[in-house]
This record gives sequence, structure tokens and C-alpha cells, in this order.
Amino acid sequence: MTHPEILLRQVPLFRSLRAEDSRHIAALLQKHILRKGDVLFRNGEEGHSLYMITAGKIKIVRQSRDGDEMILAVLSAGDFCGEMALLDGMPRSADAVAIEETHLYGLNRKDFLAYVMNNETAVRAILAALSKRLRKADDSLEDIFFLHVGARLAKKLIELAVTNGFREGESGPIKLSVTQKDLAGMIGATRESVNKELRVLREKSLISLAGSVILIHDMAALKKRLQ
Repeated sequence: MTHPEILLRQVPLFRSLRAEDSRHIAALLQKHILRKGDVLFRNGEEGHSLYMITAGKIKIVRQSRDGDEMILAVLSAGDFCGEMALLDGMPRSADAVAIEETHLYGLNRKDFLAYVMNNETAVRAILAALSKRLRKADDSLEDIFFLHVGARLAKKLIELAVTNGFREGESGPIKLSVTQKDLAGMIGATRESVNKELRVLREKSLISLAGSVILIHDMAALKKRLQ
């Protein structure tokens, strides 16, 4: 599990902290443990904390009027969420739900502002982090409009393989633990269409399926489906 001070440096807001500043902020963090299915926060709730994950996974979700899930992101160790609440104190814009047992640290907005108001470097880092998030959101919207479901799925599997994949040995398949429902939410598609595209990939021997586990056998061929 990641030490709080090391975790802080993985968050763009705090990468430029001096060692003594890191120790000061780390002392303000509060530890939380979520079980699978626990809700960290709900859309519309008052936002008051930034959360940094040390172990486990959190999905950031929006619900449509029809009750369908749109998964905006799946966050794991080293990732963070809730930074907008630190800046504006506005209500949360999405749900955050634990996919598995998750350990994280929270930083309260009041403590954060007391620090950042006297640190120009932190302000610059915040602006850079927000810009990166906006660009990622723009890329996701572009994919939905211009890529067909098969290409969006291939792109997401490649992304997950890099960020959350596990490989046994140098030549073994890349293992992903993700449900078809979550995949559908991530790429803005129906579960049925994702199931259909996964069958195509399996028939081409690019992947194999075992419950909620996807084994990627041929990354090179998967990347060609984006061309």
C-alpha cells in the first residue's frame, strides 16, 4: 500500500511540493476503507474532499434518466477523484462507487484551501491537472461520435490493459477484471452490443472470456482494429 507522502506526489496538484510541505499535508489526510459496492459520494451531494486511492478500484458513474449507467472513469491505486470539490465546493457531478475493497485517503477542502492560498506553485499545478481532465473528457466524446462500437471497445481494452492489466510471465495473456456492463458504461454502448463485439474478438482468438475476466492474447491485432 502506498505511503501518504508518496501518494501525494502522484497527484498533479501536489507533485511540486517540497518535502516538508508533503509531510504537512500528509498529516492532514484521513484514511477510509470501502467495501465492494460502498458509495464514496453521490451525484448532488455537497463536495468537501479530494480522495486518493492506495488500493482497490473506484468507478465514477453518471445515471441517465432511464437508469442506465455511464462510467466516466475507473480509478485504481495512485489515482484521485473529487478535486473539483476542493476548488468550488459545488455538489458532486457523479457517483463514486467501490468496485472492490478500496483503501483511500481524504483531504478536506478547508485544510486544502488553507495550504493552496499561499502556494503559487500549487495553483499552477491545479490548472494543469484540470486542463488534462478536460482534454480527456473531450477525447471520450469524440470517440462516441466518430468511432463505431467495435473500435471504441478495442481502444478501451487497450487502455485498461495498460493501466489495470496483469500479466503472468513475459508472454502470457493480459488479464483484465471488468464486467461487460462496466465496459458498456465506459464506452457509451449497450451491454448487448459489447457482448456481440467481444464474441467477435473471441472468435478471432484476440481474447478469451472467463466470467468477469477478459484475457487479451493478441494486443498487436487489437490495436490494428483502431486503424
